Formats: sequence, structure tokens, C-alpha cells
Amino acid sequence: MQLPVNPPILPMLAKRIDQIPSGDAWIFEPKWDGFRALIFRDGDEVLIQSRDGKSLNRYFPELLAPIRSQLPAQCVFDGEIVIAGADGLDFDALQLRIHPAASRVKLLASQIPASIVFFDLLAVGDQDLRGESFRNRRERMISLLAAATPPIHVTPATSDKEVASDWFRRFEGAGLDGVVAKSSALGYEPNKRVMLKIKHERDCDCVVAGFRWYKQGEHTAVGSLLLGLFDDSGMLQHVGVCASFTQEKRKELVALLAPYRENALTGHPWQREGANEAASGDGERRMPGGQSRWSQGKDLSWEPLRPELVVEVAYEHMQGSRFRHMAQFRRWRVDKTPSECTYAQLEVVPPQELMSIFPGNR
Repeated sequence: MQLPVNPPILPMLAKRIDQIPSGDAWIFEPKWDGFRALIFRDGDEVLIQSRDGKSLNRYFPELLAPIRSQLPAQCVFDGEIVIAGADGLDFDALQLRIHPAASRVKLLASQIPASIVFFDLLAVGDQDLRGESFRNRRERMISLLAAATPPIHVTPATSDKEVASDWFRRFEGAGLDGVVAKSSALGYEPNKRVMLKIKHERDCDCVVAGFRWYKQGEHTAVGSLLLGLFDDSGMLQHVGVCASFTQEKRKELVALLAPYRENALTGHPWQREGANEAASGDGERRMPGGQSRWSQGKDLSWEPLRPELVVEVAYEHMQGSRFRHMAQFRRWRVDKTPSECTYAQLEVVPPQELMSIFPGNR
């Protein structure tokens, strides 16, 4: 490619804050929950680049023709690949697309096609726009994509904090992560956390049914706690992990968990035959310790604990029956029994129609 901005370029990133900022210097956007992608086009040559610099072309072949037909002949855009289902964005369906078999990808591309939502412009023609203000880049992007049709979209944006707050409340049910705030004067700074993100967070009580050793301190430090919730049938489902402990806390956890390791496999809900097979599929009942296409050969071995400890964790939102991201430790709940740790305690956010976010072709 012969562009003013050539791949690989790592995308500009955001740091997390607790509240939507005030002032008239901000432009707010919904925070999309999909695959971040930089789009490079030089004539017929197109590269859909992932957040870590890899090509996504083979996984989203249905986007190549619309990119060639609707984007300028020479350009670089920043956006998010998403799949919109009946109840909002479907991240599970998006994950299924990262499959080694081309035939499987082709089938899914026809059954559940992806879309791309653009929110920044890095270059067009022979112009490198990274030094321009975000306000100017966005105005240029809107002009270039004024006639765009699905699966090409431009993200909505506002300078009104009240509108951004309304998006934050209403659109979570559509699968959006929260709100992104960008300084209107911001240039494009690859791989730097210069944007702001405000994400949803809530808490729940979980059973601690296992743990993993810290990779740099096996048998001397705990890396993560394996969390479970009881479903309607009374089965303890693995819902994710909590980690991010200090080194001191990792060592303290070894002693705290030691009594619960005794006879832990006796009647343990996750030691049944076939648990690893369940872990390798795409279904809801994934157990800890199994490989998937996302684990990339990592050591996922774990140590069982008698499921008697209850911990309160903070989480952002659910992806199916599991936490979408790593949960954060809040406190031990000695006042709670494991049987109280059910899916029923989770807040259910009603889905919001995606067309409320996309008026017309934006």
C-alpha cells in the first residue's frame, strides 16, 4: 500500500474514568462492544486490521465489497466491527467468526453478516489527518460517508452531556459498553490512552469454586479466583474470574484458601466427566480448564476449592451466562451462603432497538 498512513498502525486508546466529564470541549460517542478495526484502502487493496495489528480480512469477507464501493479510493478509517441481532449487539456471534475453517466463516458471513461502525478518519487521498483536531476529522468523515448504506455506519456523536448521559442509561440493553469522551481538539495518537471511557459497573455475590496459581509464583501466590453462580436447575455455572490483586494479597490468598482445598474434588460441581469437552465448544456451559480458539494454548489448569466461600465482585455486563470482562474483587461475604449466589440477583437490562442509535444511515 502507498498511503500517507500505512499499516500497521495501532489504534488510539481510552482510559477509564468514573463519570461523564463536564464542559464544552468534549464530543461524546456510544462505546461499541465489538472488534476494533482500522480500515486501510488503496484502490482495490483493502486491509481490515485488528487492534493488535493482524489482518481480519479472512474472517469478515462480506465487508470487503462494501468497503471498496463506499469508501474513498485511498483512505484510513478507525471503527468497530459489530454484529447486530434481534436484541442488540451479539458479541458471541462475533466471536464465532474467528474460525480456522474458511467454509465455516463463509457460512456465518451469509447467515449473520457483520457491520462496521466508523468513528474516526486518519487519512484520505494524500492527506495525513492525524494532526488535525478530532472535530475536523469527524466533520470530514461525515462528509465522505454521507451516502453510506449498511453495513457501513457512522457512529452518532454529541457535544451535549445530557444526551450522552441518556445514551449511557438507555443503550446498555443494546449491547453498548458505555460512553467515550474525546476532546474536540484531540489529534490522533496511536497506541496512547488519550480518550476517556465511562463504562457500566454493578456488583453481585459469587461462589469461589477454584483458583489459578499466579504464573510468576506457583504455589506461593494466587493469580485469580474462579467464580460461579447457580442456575435455575441448581447447577453451579462457571461465570468468570476475578484477579488484579496486589502481590501481597496474592500471597495472603494462599493461606486463606488452604482449608478449602482439603477434599475439594469430592462432589465438586466442576469435576464431572466431559467438562473439558464443554469448555472447547461455543455453548453456554463452558467449564474452567478447557481450551478454546481464544485461549491460544495458554495454561488454563486450575485448583478446585470446596464451593463454600462467597465473594462480592464488580462486573460490567454479562455475555450470555458469563461476565464479559474480568470481574473485580470487592470483599468477602461471610454473611452470605453459597446457595444465595444465583443468576436471579443480576440486574437485567432491557434491550434497546439499535435503530434508536442509527437514525437513517447514521
